[in-house]
Amino acid sequence: METTELLEIVARGEDSRHQFKEDATNATALAAEIVAFANSGGGQVFIGVANDGTIRAHDAADVDRLNQLIANAASNSVRPPINPLTENVPASTGVVIVVTVPDGLSKPYMDNNGAIWVKSGSDKRRVTAREEMQRMFQSAQLVHGDDVSVPGTSIADIDLNYFRWFFKTRFDQELEEQDLSLGQVLSNMRILGNDLLTVTGVLLFAKDPRAFLPVFHVKAVCYPGNDIHATTYLDSADIFGRIQTQFEESLGFVLRNLRREQSGQGVNTTGEVEIPKIVLEELLANALIHRDYFVSAPVRIFVFDDRVEIISPGHLPNNLTVANIRSGNSNIRNPILTSYATKVLPYRGLGTGILRALKAYSAIDFVDDQDGNLFRAIIRRRTPTS
Repeated sequence: METTELLEIVARGEDSRHQFKEDATNATALAAEIVAFANSGGGQVFIGVANDGTIRAHDAADVDRLNQLIANAASNSVRPPINPLTENVPASTGVVIVVTVPDGLSKPYMDNNGAIWVKSGSDKRRVTAREEMQRMFQSAQLVHGDDVSVPGTSIADIDLNYFRWFFKTRFDQELEEQDLSLGQVLSNMRILGNDLLTVTGVLLFAKDPRAFLPVFHVKAVCYPGNDIHATTYLDSADIFGRIQTQFEESLGFVLRNLRREQSGQGVNTTGEVEIPKIVLEELLANALIHRDYFVSAPVRIFVFDDRVEIISPGHLPNNLTVANIRSGNSNIRNPILTSYATKVLPYRGLGTGILRALKAYSAIDFVDDQDGNLFRAIIRRRTPTS
C-alpha cells in the first residue's frame, strides 16, 4: 500500500472494512477485531491511526513489538488460527501497520473466551442470539437446520401409513420386511435422534407438523394491482401440513389466481395457464426444500397483477450468487430433507430446477437479499392480450 492510498482511506474514516487503532497492547482485544473481520467478509486494521483520523505513526521498536503482538493474537487468541498479512506503510512521522484480515474460510471464528464477533458498521458486536449462531454454524456446514431435533416429538407422531408408502416408494421394500424396529429404521434414515423426530422427520412424516413447527408453513396472498395492501386482497391462504401438502396447496393457490390463455385452442378448452406449470413447480419446490430452517418465518407467496413473488427465509448459502444459480450451481443447505424430497415433490436437485424454470419461461428475476436474510423469486406475468 502506498502512502497516498493510506491517506485516502484514513480521510474517508472508519467503516465495516477499515478499523483504526492508535496503538495495540492487548492480544485479546486485537484478536476480537481480527475475529470480527474474519467472520464478516474481511477487512483491514490500521495501527497508528487514531479514531479521529489523526496519524500517530510508530517507530522501529514499536513496529517490531506490534508485529509480534499481531502474530501472537492471530495464532494463539483466535480459534481456529488465521494468517493475516501485515504491511508497514511509511507516514510523515513513522510507520503505520496495516493488518489485512481475509474473509474466513472456517467460520465461525472465536476468541480465546469462545466469543464470536462480527462487524456492525465501523464497530463490532458479539453474537449472542442463538438463531444467528446457528446460521453461522450452518454456513460452515457444521450443523443443518433440517437435522435439528424437535422437542416434544416422538415416534408416535409419525403418520405410519404415509411413512409405509414413502418407504416402499423410496427403497422398493416393505417396511415390515425390515429386521429392524421402527425406531431403528427412523434413526438409520437420520430423521430420529435421541427419541425425538428431526425437522425433516416432522415436515415429511408427522401427522400434524403444525403442532410442533407452526412457523414453517406457507402464507399466500393475491392482491389487486401491483403493491401490497394492508387490508385489501383478492385471495389468501395460510397453508400448513406436511411438505407435500404445502407444495400441492401452494401450487393450487397460484394456479387459481393466474389467467388461462386460449393459445389457439378451441373455445371449449380450459386454456393454458399464463405461466408454465413447471416453472411454479420448480420454484415452489426450491423454496420449501432450500429455505433456511433456522429462521422462524413462513415461505411467502404474493400474486400481483404484473408478477408472482415466492419469498424464502434465508439468503443464498455459502457464497452462492444469483449468477451462480442461473448457471446451474447449487449448495445444499438441507441435505437430509433434500435426499428424500425427490419422492414427495417434483424435485430433482443438483441445481437443475432453476435451469428448467428459466428454459420454460425466461421472465424470472432472482433477488438475494443479504440484509433482509431472504431469497426472492419474481416471475413476471405477461400482459393479457385483448
